[in-house]
Amino acid sequence: MKKISLILLLGLGTLSAFSQQRITLDLQQTIAMANDSSLEAFRTKNMYLSGYWEYRTFKANRLPSLTLNMTPAQYNRDITKRYDSEQDLDIYRSQQSFYAYGNLAIRQNFDLTGGTFYLDTELGFMRSFGSNPYTQFTSVPVRLGYSQSLVGYNAFRWERRIEPLKYEKIKKEYIYNAEQVSEQATNYFFTLAMAQAEYDLAKENAISTDTLYRIGMQRLKIASISRADLLTLKLDVVNARNTLQNAASSLKRAMFSLASFLNLEKNTEIKVSLPGRPQSLIIPVDEALMAAKNNNPDFLELRQNILEAEQRVDKTKKESRFNAGINASIGFNQVSEKFNQAYRHPMQQEMVSVSVSVPLIDWGVRKGKYNMAKNNLNIVKTSARQSEISIEEEVIMTVSDFNVQQGLVASAEEALDLSILAYNETRQRFIIGKADINSLTLSLNRQQEAQRNYISALKNYWLNYYKIRKLTLHDFASGFSLSEKFDYDL
Repeated sequence: MKKISLILLLGLGTLSAFSQQRITLDLQQTIAMANDSSLEAFRTKNMYLSGYWEYRTFKANRLPSLTLNMTPAQYNRDITKRYDSEQDLDIYRSQQSFYAYGNLAIRQNFDLTGGTFYLDTELGFMRSFGSNPYTQFTSVPVRLGYSQSLVGYNAFRWERRIEPLKYEKIKKEYIYNAEQVSEQATNYFFTLAMAQAEYDLAKENAISTDTLYRIGMQRLKIASISRADLLTLKLDVVNARNTLQNAASSLKRAMFSLASFLNLEKNTEIKVSLPGRPQSLIIPVDEALMAAKNNNPDFLELRQNILEAEQRVDKTKKESRFNAGINASIGFNQVSEKFNQAYRHPMQQEMVSVSVSVPLIDWGVRKGKYNMAKNNLNIVKTSARQSEISIEEEVIMTVSDFNVQQGLVASAEEALDLSILAYNETRQRFIIGKADINSLTLSLNRQQEAQRNYISALKNYWLNYYKIRKLTLHDFASGFSLSEKFDYDL
């Protein structure tokens, strides 16, 4: 008995050596901590914020923008070629000049046509030095213009279709990833629960085998058991000590893994409290499939991929013919040697320019790009359909496993209760000499196996439960959609 006590003290000492803080967690507390403090949750939040600010940028591009463009100072001193009309020849002359320029412009993108309206004002200043110095101010008090491509491709229209879909996908990805964190936390939780149960069983078994060995020595004296049975009991004692040490090491490893995942101190000692038998909940497969199609971000990503492929087809198709653009403006301008006169009696200014680029011989480059875009669209649509089928199959199988798992949990709990009663009964019968070693060992093994099966059944139930929440973004226990209750406070 002293040796067993020493083994237990060593095992407990091993745990105490690396533990300073002690906490007890149930499954819901573990999941709450994981979604609040884990590094995976931090990564998920930053992924959402990246998509959020991308969407904010898209919305901002739909609003008027005010831009100030300036060249505050530009000084030139060089020798340049000039034409001398008196001598009728080109000569090189030295020149010095100072130049400054400013432009204030308001721009507004127009989604319907894909063009841009702009309203701006300009002021320029130039001073020339040398034998004939002079100063000039030039101004554009106001100018209204419009520019756009004429090939028919409207990038703004496509952005209005794609960007809101991308943001909706980002929001649902945030919830999806949060549920995935819950799934990971559940896995770590039950890994520790299994290790904790194995350690408790090993500790109990070490004490029990030592007690039975001492009883066996007493019974050997009265020839109640054989020496072979006594040696078997002694072997059980040795095996139980080794199992206890291995269980302590596994418990330490599982505890460390959960603490790391929850972003706790690595030497935190965690004790988990197993959940009881879950409530009866049957999830209809059709409802789960409907929720997945409405909420799963993977479906939204497939739609986004198809839209982006259609966008590339539209762009390459319209640009394969020719490129053309128009830029038109109307306003006023003036020039004067004095600043105040540069804004007096401005003259009307009009500008219209049309640019055209027609490919005459490009050896089929543009046609090839268009055909590649069309083929890529077909590939994307086919891949999307395959992905949809895979997601639907995963939902169906997970829901089916979940509905079956509830019965398995109840059966495993009943088996555990029966195995405990059977082992206690067999142990008492062995003590009074009415059961042999083999019956006792078999009963103990059945109890240990029943304990493992019960924890595994609970683990599979809750893993399937959170996987269904992840795939559908729907809580079937309470009946509400997780995506409808999305709320992220920046």
